[in-house]
Amino acid sequence: MARFTKKKRDEIGRPPDELFFRGEKKIASVRLKIIDFDASNYEEVKLSKTKEVIKYRDSNSVTWFNIDGLHNADALKNIAMTFKLDNLILADVMDTQARPKVHNYDNCVALSIKMLRQDETSYEITVENLSIILTKSVLLSFQERDGDVFDPVRERIRNEKRRIRKSGTDYLMYALLDIVIDNYIFIISNLGEKIEDLEDELLDNPSRDILENINSLKKELNFLRKNINPAKEMILALSKIESDFINEASLVHFKELVGNIDQAIESSDSYREILSDQLNIYHTTISSKLNDVMKLLTVFSVIFIPLTFIAGIYGTNFDFVPELKYKYSYFVMWGVMFFLTLAMLFYFKKRKWL
Repeated sequence: MARFTKKKRDEIGRPPDELFFRGEKKIASVRLKIIDFDASNYEEVKLSKTKEVIKYRDSNSVTWFNIDGLHNADALKNIAMTFKLDNLILADVMDTQARPKVHNYDNCVALSIKMLRQDETSYEITVENLSIILTKSVLLSFQERDGDVFDPVRERIRNEKRRIRKSGTDYLMYALLDIVIDNYIFIISNLGEKIEDLEDELLDNPSRDILENINSLKKELNFLRKNINPAKEMILALSKIESDFINEASLVHFKELVGNIDQAIESSDSYREILSDQLNIYHTTISSKLNDVMKLLTVFSVIFIPLTFIAGIYGTNFDFVPELKYKYSYFVMWGVMFFLTLAMLFYFKKRKWL
């Protein structure tokens, strides 16, 4: 399946506010989890039905309502009714291929951004759409599956001495976005280490395996940049937004995110240039080695050309050729030819020409 653009035929022509799941189902059933807190109280519970969140809707505390799984249209319709959200907002949530964006509505701020994961062995990057809806007392986060990078935020909430316990939903949204962008930088640094290690290996032994690694890393880096660059536009718009749900003090933190995502983009651009340079070095090194091989083979050819010329004119049709009378001359000749062939193949293999 294509990693850059995905579009199914049954998605074409549907109304933009229809609650229709546009994406790949990554979890069997929808999972609901609440973290409710203020400066002195903390509660963390799992819900079985969406209507159980009603008691938190109008509370004076901060409520983080996390939903894993976006494929159940009925569950999201109930959430829309509970929080009086426009269907267009939840339709955007169910579109996992949507470009990162932020919208300021009368009763909320809604945004989406790509959350990235990286396999520790293959370095392959997978993407998940994260949607956040910000209200005065409740923050709703929608993920495609369970498991995320938000455990440090949860630990900060569990610790009553941290600033997040005394702040509102806008600061909680900043904390989540900060983790997402920090994870971008972490993934880029992992790719960067791999790319820098390739540079030393490239000069010592420019094998085809290195070429495959360069192409693989370049593909992952391009995929990463495809998801990070649009996120910058969203973060920049968020840092300038005027909303009743975001305090003036919190806008300073959102402006800090602009600097962080700029760092991620600059790093990815730098490593992309390094990979291009490495690809050029590889081809230059291979061409140089090929020239050395051709030079050696040319020397051998020049030596044997006059010998072959003389043998071609005179042949070996002399009256006195010692080997002609020998009983096993024919088999000795084949043995010498076979030995020379093996010796040449071994030499070429040792010099890594084959």
